[in-house]
Amino acid sequence: MKSYDVIIVGGGPAGLNAALVLGRYRHTVLVCDSGHYRNHVAHAMHGFLSRDGFPPAELLRVSREQLQPYGVAMMDTEITDAVKRETGFELKTAQGEILSARKLLLATGITDNLPEVAGFSALYGVSAFHCPYCDGWENRDKRIVAYARGPEVAEFACTLRPYTSDLILCTDGRCELSEAERARLARHGIPLIEKTVARLEGQRGQLTHIVFNDGEALERDTLFFHLGQKQRSQLAARLGCQVSNEEGAQADDKCATDIPGLFIAGDATRDVQQVIVAAAEGAKAAFEINMELRDENYA
Repeated sequence: MKSYDVIIVGGGPAGLNAALVLGRYRHTVLVCDSGHYRNHVAHAMHGFLSRDGFPPAELLRVSREQLQPYGVAMMDTEITDAVKRETGFELKTAQGEILSARKLLLATGITDNLPEVAGFSALYGVSAFHCPYCDGWENRDKRIVAYARGPEVAEFACTLRPYTSDLILCTDGRCELSEAERARLARHGIPLIEKTVARLEGQRGQLTHIVFNDGEALERDTLFFHLGQKQRSQLAARLGCQVSNEEGAQADDKCATDIPGLFIAGDATRDVQQVIVAAAEGAKAAFEINMELRDENYA
């Protein structure tokens, strides 16, 4: 059984930045990466100073390259199970290999619930997006539809309003909005359509129409959706962490959980979900992990 000071599950910005900090501090570190990323359809990331417009895949390639001088090990595999032991954690890979670590950092991220509407998959990443902060600027002044369900539909639509004056909120059926929320939409000049959507039409990934069950077709250029999220991995819950689809996995401001030695960083904690924030959380977690290992080494 291979043993490490720290095993990081998740090879995105949070996990790789944590590995960089810990590797530079001469800890033995293993990053296990399943290769599944929330932004796999994105052509560019935004809001990251000095890397605005950088392709996500290129960021990961460069980041892995920069880990090499520090002896960080990479394993392209999914972790299927994790158990807390007296001396740390025991993990099982998809290939059945058993690994152990004194500290465990979960940077496994989340997944977005995608619209189950005919025609959506051909548009995703080209003219259909989940994040206004990531792709709003590139779609400014276009005819945008906010496709949303749940308690945050008005908030989501209002977040998109600065990007265009031609914005419509579509809830794909009746939704329970308070009078105050409806009044807020009206103040922002956002019409509300509660009809059921039959399909999305487009050409070569470009949205052209939203077609409703009654046959009406609405011309639109871009769709932003918000249908909730869920944890990509169940490891945090299996280890005993408090986890919910609304609040994510619970961790303190140093990314530590209630489970000794277990840390969580990145989108899984439901903080601001941007690449630069995930990377920063990875660094925060690494600082705390390093201090725990340092004190244990010289106890």
